[in-house]
Amino acid sequence: MSEERFDVRRQIAATPAEIFALLRSPAGHVAIDSSGMLRSAEGGPVTGVGDEFIVHMDRESLNDFPMGRYDVTVLITAFEENAHLEWTVVGVSDPPVEHLYGYRLEPSEIGTLVTSYYDWSRIAPQYREMDIFPLIPEAGLRATLGILARTVEKD
Repeated sequence: MSEERFDVRRQIAATPAEIFALLRSPAGHVAIDSSGMLRSAEGGPVTGVGDEFIVHMDRESLNDFPMGRYDVTVLITAFEENAHLEWTVVGVSDPPVEHLYGYRLEPSEIGTLVTSYYDWSRIAPQYREMDIFPLIPEAGLRATLGILARTVEKD
């Protein structure tokens, strides 16, 4: 893990296909968000690199930067069925911020080893100077993995 990237892992008792089905769904992102920023989403399940969907956001839940409610476009930057999903956010800032979020899924004895990551190493200097990155703390990624586990595991 670098200074400008978080990687967190968790074993989840569900198959990679079950987890990936939730992750490729815009509504799935809202359902497992631990930050409170994602209010709702529009669009169908993503099927490959270049797919997009809209997320209605509320930055006030972080109480860190006065953006209020706004919309972002999620742009899929990596897609490997049942194994890897990565995206960036476009349509809010010019130039785009270019921070990346993603999940890697690996089959395991109990189901799936899920790695969630957040990478802000490529952000432009003007965003770096704002001193607001990382937007999401490492604990936020861990909490989202907990919600993901709760959502997909069958007791």
